[in-house]
Amino acid sequence: MNASPEHQKKLLDVADLDRRIQQAERQRSNPAQGARINELAKERQEQLRELTTLTGARDDVRTELTRLESDVKVTEQRRSRDADRLAASTNSKDAQALERELASLATRISNLEDLELEVMDRVEQAESAVATHQALIDETVAEGSELTAQAKAAVAAATTEIEHLTRDREAISADIPDDLLAEYTRRASRGVGVGLLRRGTCEGCRMMLSGTHLNEVRQAAPDAVLSCPECGAILVRTDESGL
Repeated sequence: MNASPEHQKKLLDVADLDRRIQQAERQRSNPAQGARINELAKERQEQLRELTTLTGARDDVRTELTRLESDVKVTEQRRSRDADRLAASTNSKDAQALERELASLATRISNLEDLELEVMDRVEQAESAVATHQALIDETVAEGSELTAQAKAAVAAATTEIEHLTRDREAISADIPDDLLAEYTRRASRGVGVGLLRRGTCEGCRMMLSGTHLNEVRQAAPDAVLSCPECGAILVRTDESGL
């Protein structure tokens, strides 16, 4: 295949644009924030499960406190009724029985109140644990939201860059013969499409050509489309080639 040196050089611009398009595609499909966002999503699921456990424990101890408060109230009402009955009693035997019951009720109320204080402390601890864990979840959500916004912005920026680069590629490709562009595309699909020969080295694969191959390049016509013997890329010759 033959093509003018100018058209062959333009393949280098096309290849550079293709490289930049591929980079932008990777940024769009896999933004830098993606890994951390996935980590945060897993962390949040675990944190929500733990919050469910903590909330359940808090609700249980709240229920226990409510029951104790009800027991204290019922017992105090009973003590009040017995005290009224004692005040109105004229029978010494009944009065003694009421006094014994009042003493028993006083002991029960004291025990219930002690237990109530203990459970109130447990409620406070449980509520603190829930609040602390909820704050942790809020931090996780906030970080995730911020990173998600950053990722969306990065994807949008990459999309815009791809559009600009694609337009530039189309403009440059329009000046390149179809057969030469197709050959470049075929080779690029398998590896390296084109490489500049600089000081005897193919920049497509960074390999230096042997003396024999360099002699073949020197003897080739300027419009001959040559190939790198190492990577198979179209070998573009310029004043920097060292021929």
